[in-house]
Amino acid sequence: MPELQIIGGPQSNYVRVARIACSEKGVPYTLVSVMPHTPEVDAIHPFGKIPVMRHGDVTISESRAICYYIDHAFDGPDLSPRWPVEGARTEEWISLVNTTIDPLLVRQYLAAYFFPRTADGRPNRVAIGAALSKMEEHFAVLDRAVAKTGYLVGDTFTLADMNLLPILFFMDKLPESRAMLSRSGNLKAYAERHRARPSLRDTVPPPFPGRSSWEIDG
Repeated sequence: MPELQIIGGPQSNYVRVARIACSEKGVPYTLVSVMPHTPEVDAIHPFGKIPVMRHGDVTISESRAICYYIDHAFDGPDLSPRWPVEGARTEEWISLVNTTIDPLLVRQYLAAYFFPRTADGRPNRVAIGAALSKMEEHFAVLDRAVAKTGYLVGDTFTLADMNLLPILFFMDKLPESRAMLSRSGNLKAYAERHRARPSLRDTVPPPFPGRSSWEIDG
């Protein structure tokens, strides 16, 4: 049987989502660690983004499509419920994470620390301040969402959780978001409990080259 390859840098949340999906499904894979717009990526993704996947003659781009393939091409536990309501709820949360939560928490707030584009390379305090005014609402929404069962959908670990937890990993590394997470008791317990899953433990991303740690104090 051909080898399944997940192609992209391990620091990418979306690469990690695909790797978590493989682990939860019990699918062996090889991580090919490359950056966006490298030949391995450009050969599959029309815009050079990561992750991409190769499985024999099958090539797929975009993490959602990759996870769909993993979930449907292999035996193992369902990553997304097959029942209509629970399946739709899973898709709903994946969309909320990707279109609303990620743009604020990752593309704006996290990027202001790790990719600040400031003259001296220090965190972009203007962008951070603009994000903070909206982040409290996001944390409150997520805290309520996991309060009942400890999962985003029903009482099982789904692709919705797999999309959110890599973001929470980073939120626990930065001062303002770490404080918000600490105040969000249900969400903090959710993150800590699922952090112990083998699929999460085995895919913890290394720091970016040139950094010894993810931790930032401000």
